[in-house]
Amino acid sequence: MKILVCVKRVVDYNVKVRVRADHTDVETNGVKMSMNPFDEIAVEEAIRLKERGLASEIVALSIGPAACAETLRTALAMGADRGILVEMPHSPEPLAVAKLVRAVAEREQPGLIILGKQAIDDDMNATGQMLAALLGWPQGTFASRLEIVESAAKVTREIDGGLETLRLSLPAIITTDLRLNEPRYASLPNIMKARKKPIDTLTPQALDVDVAPRLTLLSVTEPPTRKAGVKVDSVEELVAKLKREAKVI
Repeated sequence: MKILVCVKRVVDYNVKVRVRADHTDVETNGVKMSMNPFDEIAVEEAIRLKERGLASEIVALSIGPAACAETLRTALAMGADRGILVEMPHSPEPLAVAKLVRAVAEREQPGLIILGKQAIDDDMNATGQMLAALLGWPQGTFASRLEIVESAAKVTREIDGGLETLRLSLPAIITTDLRLNEPRYASLPNIMKARKKPIDTLTPQALDVDVAPRLTLLSVTEPPTRKAGVKVDSVEELVAKLKREAKVI
């Protein structure tokens, strides 16, 4: 079974995000970028499936500027076999991403597609679901456990009420949650080997996919500064402030 894993290049989770002076977006120039943490979990899960003899090849896919090749190299150093970069000037919207992944999937014919449940830059949480709809494949979102049993995927997913277990026929879409696994660090020898692994470069035009934006970003602003708290001397005073000042009761 071939596994296709989607990885996104985002601002590193340790970096404090700053808004550009013109409020058109967040600042990325000179900022440390890395693989989306949820996608790291997706890559790790694919590697574990291959180590258990359940997968024959892992293909990492990234969509965006040429710098996304660095993110693909990280996936290759972790254990992916080869990479595909769909190069375009900027990161597209979730629907465009889903259309591009569908086009790549139709070329590669994977038995399983794994991707993070969301990216930490926009928190859309939409690509996996859109991709499943476009391909007509079953989906297991927010996966905290994944097993491949008799040509089917058994997925334990996190929901508001607790856990839900699904059995999906393959091919299927899996989106990963934080508790699925702990991603490994790439060793130095594997980092060196990753330099020799192939990365194919495609374009949306070559895949015949329309990536025109459907959303318009009006403005990006910092969240309001949180006001300092105050101490009260009694429950009565607290209730009075909640009624008269906060007006929440």
